[in-house]
Parts: sequence; C-alpha cells; structure tokens
Amino acid sequence: MTLVELSWHSFNKSDIFLLDLGKMMIQWNGPKTSTAEKARGLALTRSLQDRERGGRAQIGVVDDEAEATDLMQIMEAVLGCRVGNLHTAMPSKSIDQLQKANVRLYHVYEKGKDVVIQELSTCPLAQDLLQEENCYILDQGGFKIYVWQGRMTSLQEKKAAFSRALGFIQAKGYPSYTNVEVVDEGAESAAFKQLFRSWSGEQRKNKHLRGVGKLLQVKLDVGKLHSHPELAAQLRMVDDGSGKVEVWSIQDSCRQPVDPTHHGQLCAGNCYLVLYTYQKMGLVQYILYLWQGLQAAAHKIKALKSNAEELDLQYHGVLVQEHVTMGSEPPHFLAIFQGQLVIFQGSAGHDGKGQPESATRLFHVRGTDSYNTWTLEVPARASALNSNDIFLLTTAGLCYLWFGKGCSGDQREMARTVVTVISRKDKEMVLEGQEPPHFWEALGGRAPYPSDKRLPEDVSDFQPRLFECSIQTGPLVLTEVVFFSQEDLDKYDVMLLDTWEEIFLWLGAAASQWKQEAVAWGQEYLKTHPGGRSLATPIVLVKQGHEPPTFTGWFHTWDPYKWTSNQSYEEVVEGGLGAVSAISEITAQVNNFQLSRWPSNGRAGPAAPWALKGSKDSSKSELELGPKAGGRSSSPRSVASGSLPREQLMHQAVEDLPEGVDPAHKESYLSDSDFQEIFGKSKEEFYSMAKWRQQQEKKQLGFF
Repeated sequence: MTLVELSWHSFNKSDIFLLDLGKMMIQWNGPKTSTAEKARGLALTRSLQDRERGGRAQIGVVDDEAEATDLMQIMEAVLGCRVGNLHTAMPSKSIDQLQKANVRLYHVYEKGKDVVIQELSTCPLAQDLLQEENCYILDQGGFKIYVWQGRMTSLQEKKAAFSRALGFIQAKGYPSYTNVEVVDEGAESAAFKQLFRSWSGEQRKNKHLRGVGKLLQVKLDVGKLHSHPELAAQLRMVDDGSGKVEVWSIQDSCRQPVDPTHHGQLCAGNCYLVLYTYQKMGLVQYILYLWQGLQAAAHKIKALKSNAEELDLQYHGVLVQEHVTMGSEPPHFLAIFQGQLVIFQGSAGHDGKGQPESATRLFHVRGTDSYNTWTLEVPARASALNSNDIFLLTTAGLCYLWFGKGCSGDQREMARTVVTVISRKDKEMVLEGQEPPHFWEALGGRAPYPSDKRLPEDVSDFQPRLFECSIQTGPLVLTEVVFFSQEDLDKYDVMLLDTWEEIFLWLGAAASQWKQEAVAWGQEYLKTHPGGRSLATPIVLVKQGHEPPTFTGWFHTWDPYKWTSNQSYEEVVEGGLGAVSAISEITAQVNNFQLSRWPSNGRAGPAAPWALKGSKDSSKSELELGPKAGGRSSSPRSVASGSLPREQLMHQAVEDLPEGVDPAHKESYLSDSDFQEIFGKSKEEFYSMAKWRQQQEKKQLGFF
C-alpha cells in the first residue's frame, strides 16, 4: 500500500485504491483487477481498520460503480467529479530473475592517488574470492549493489566504501536510486550469501557434528519430530520412514504397481511414483515422491507428471508432491527404504533382465545406517572404486564384496544387508590391497582410483528465504518477503521457500490455476540463481492446509487451524464487512463540508489536508468537520473564501486569531505563495511529510 495524491488522476483500471476517511474506508477496485488482487487489497484494508481504527471504522467496497452509487457519491464529494476516462496502469518495472542472476564481483583498491575497480569474477562466485584485507563491490545486474568490507580493511577504506559505490553507479549509468548495501565481513545478509556457490561460517565443522548428533538422537523418536517441526525441517525428515509405502513404475505412459519385495529397486532409465502414508497427531498425511532416473526418456518424464496428477485427483488434492532426481534423494526418501535403495543402470531390474547372464556389474554402497544408505550401479572398471567405501562386484560365477581401507564398521554392517538384495550368490570378502587376480580381470585390469580420506561434508551457512511468485507482466518475478511468517502466505498466492537443500512451492487454496506452472517456476529459479545451484535440487509442491513439518518448521510459529474457517472474498464483502450503516450520514457531512470548507476549485486534494483529520491521525477515528478551539465552534465560512495575511497567523495566541481559524492548522490559511515562501515547499509537499516533522517546522516558524 503506497500513499498517492488525493485525486482522480491517481486512479487506473488495473489497480486497487483505498480512500481513507477516518471513520469510513472505501476500497475502489479497478475493473481489470482479479479476485486475488481484490482479496489481498481487502486484507490490507481490514488490517488498517484493526490496527489504526481500533476496529471501529466501516469499510465500503466499490466493485461496480453503477451498483455502489452511495459510495461513489462520497468519493466524488471528496475527489470532485471525475473528468475523462481512467488510464491503464503502467507496466511493472520489476526486475526478472535473469537480470538478478547477472552477478559480477569487483576488487576496489587505491593505486597512487587513483581508485581502481577491477573485475574479478562472474557467477557462480566463490567465497574464497573475498579477502579480509580488501574491499569489494558486487553488482547484481544493476538491481542491487553490495559493498563488502573485510575485517582487516582500514578505517579510511571503510569510510570511502559508500562513496565509491555511488561513483560505480554513476560510471555504470545506473539510476541514482539504485539500492546500495554495505556489508561487513561476518555480518553478511542471507540475500548476499546466496549470491555465492556456497557459504560456510566459521563454526561449520561444529554445526556439522551437531546435526549428525541430532539425527542419531531423534531418528527413532517420531513424536519429537512431530512436536518440534523445526527439527523435522532441519533434518528433512517428517518421521522415521516406518509408514506405508506404495511404488509404481511408469510403463507405456501408465503406472504399474511394483511388487513390495522389489520396493527400493529402481532403474536409472525409468521413472517411479512412491506414495508414502504416515500419521501426524492422529491425522493421515501423504507424500508423493516423483523419482526421475537420469537416463529416463522425455516421454517417461512427461508420463510421470501426468500420472502424479491423476493420483493427486484420486486423493482429492491433498498429496504433497516432491520431485526427486536420481542422485539427489532427500534423507526421508532413503529412510522409507530402510537402507535398501538400489539404483540399477539402464531399464533392467534386480534380476538383470535384458542383461547377458555372464555380465559383470559393479555396485557402489554408501552409508552408515538405514537412514542414509544407498547403492548405485557404476561402470564395471577399476577407476570407479574408492578407498572410503564398499563395492559389490558380481560376475557369472562369484560375487566379491570389496572393503576399502577407509570404510567404517557401520558401513560394513550395512553393506552386508544390502548385497542380498542384489545377488543371492556366494560372496567372497575382499580387503583393499588383497584382491585376487580374477577380481582385477573382471574389472578389465588395474587402474588408479580415489584413495584420499574423504573429508566431512561442509554444511552451508544459508538462511531460508521466502518469495512471492508473479508472472503478471510476462517473465517470472520473485519478490522477497523479509522476516517472513505464516501471515505472509495468502490463499491467492504462490510462494517459493528456498531452504537451499530443497525448494518448496506453496500453493494457496485459490491459486490452483498455477499448479502446473509452479514446479516449472522452481526449476527456473534454480536455473537463474546466481549461486550456480544444482538443477537436481528437490522441488516440493505443498498445498495450503496440507503442509508437512519439513515446511512448517522453517516458520517461527505455525497455526494449523488458521485456514479452517477461511471465507472467500465474495463472502467477506457480502456478509463479513457488515452493513455500512452510516453512508447517508457521512454523505451529508461530506457534502456540507465540501461546500463550506474546501477551496472554490471544487476538488479536494493535498492542498486541504485538514479536511480529513481522521485519516491523518490514527489516534482519532472520527471525521472532524469543523474547527474546535477552546470549546467554541464557529462556522468556517468566514475564512474559507480566501486566505489570510501571515501577520494574523504567525506567532499569534489562540485568542488573538481571526474568527473561525483552527489553531491546530493555522498554516493552512496562508495563500499558496506565502506558504511556499515561508515553508520553502508547497502545501502538498508539507502535508505528505510525517506528522512529527510538520509539527517541528510549525514550531520553528511560529505556527504551532
């Protein structure tokens, strides 16, 4: 909501306007506005009614001018008669994602008496480029300019940072109002960090260890995950994976049920639907995983999505849909298969159909427990081995279970349970460095392979960010909501929550028409992200009222009953606002007030702000229609016809003022020329200032 000039010139066909009259508020909806826009406008109006009017102001809505004649009469009394047709709104100047992705990093330093700005890199940027003794400018496509200052930067350098940014803006030809943010090392904002491929804080190792410890403590405590959704969100686990699992394979554009004995045995050339059913606080919940193999053909991927929609319809639209790409499975997906997930190459299943009987196959086993273990078929050659892991080599007559030197006892234990899924043949245990000749022959001979100790995975220090999705003007535009809460989720909206490891797309109950496009928006967001994000990042489609704890846990507080009795926009307008009982009274007051108080040009505008004291002062909810001084009230007609000389108004006590002058607004009786000369600005400019600034200037100039 933005304050605009009190005039018909401010109106257009495509936007919503609120005329605030203190004890009455009139929302005027442009003829080209959507129901979603009208509802959001009404939500803002009602919020203003509650916060600034104590709930006592009445709300009137003009959806059709011909039907709302009483309200239009008030509007015309305040704004004058409208002349000419309404104009169409100007196209939005919002920056699209492609422009925001154009990130460049510059090193700023002094060379003699000159300041040098040297381009260092374009996206994706690495955090290591920022050195603590230097100062840098990061240009996000002209949308925003960041000035990063290292902790060892000199005081003189820091003082000059902002002026250098302004010089940079001028040199680039960017608008003078381009946003500039000065960032100190160690205090970077979430928006700044996400411009880099990865960002690690100083405590990243401790954070990693704490996260592992948390998982070990709560992995069997489902109740704790449900009662503490923030923990579920951080661990990406809605429960321990012990719920009901159903799996379908996409064959010939249809879904075919997979035998439960073969659950968790997936093929890289296929696509699968995995429906997980669990209970949370006594309520049945669903997650539908859309698993896509890296070798799957385009027609199978298309069929995967259409079959997911059919299944969602069968469940009346309550399924949480998570799009998973092979190799980027979330922890909960691994947990529901209890460590038995095996991914085969091609379209051949566990029994090797389509493979020659004598085929040699190599499987890479990674993980330490049933919550993080998965097995992937890799090319059967020695270079695919790794000293930190365990591999299963199957040949025509024998299976080798190869243990790398760096693997742990937990890894070995899990591997022994997994290999029975792949082969029932006898297994020969082989330790790294003690392989028989036949082992190397089956792999085509010896070859170098990774043997360095694997370092713990770095935990990126990113904060979740919430965006509102909009395509009203063509390309996708994302508007960030800072310090977000559940209140920012509107039923007419599609919102994107980026937690870095997952992308959630929240679909409001009245935004179902965007369901097909929503996942594509998430993919576009990843493609154009300046941090060079992985396109395999899981994308989760969440519908209003069916949010899993992995989503709600990112919000500080969450009310599961917030939307249970939600009224539609039409219901709110028809019954929720109540009858506007004072229309005739307000109409009469405004008409009388206009004749006696407003300037003779017949149009009320910012030049006569005293006319609507109730709309300027939130402590009063009444429309004040006459000056009150010392308990006496007199007709303003005696001074309304013209202005008064400054001598009769400046530095005058209340009792010395001319008859009918409101002592709280003495300055308003000046002529426009006198006002401009004394205050150095027009009346419009003066009354658009904050109340405290107006009072301050009036005190200094003798009008208080």
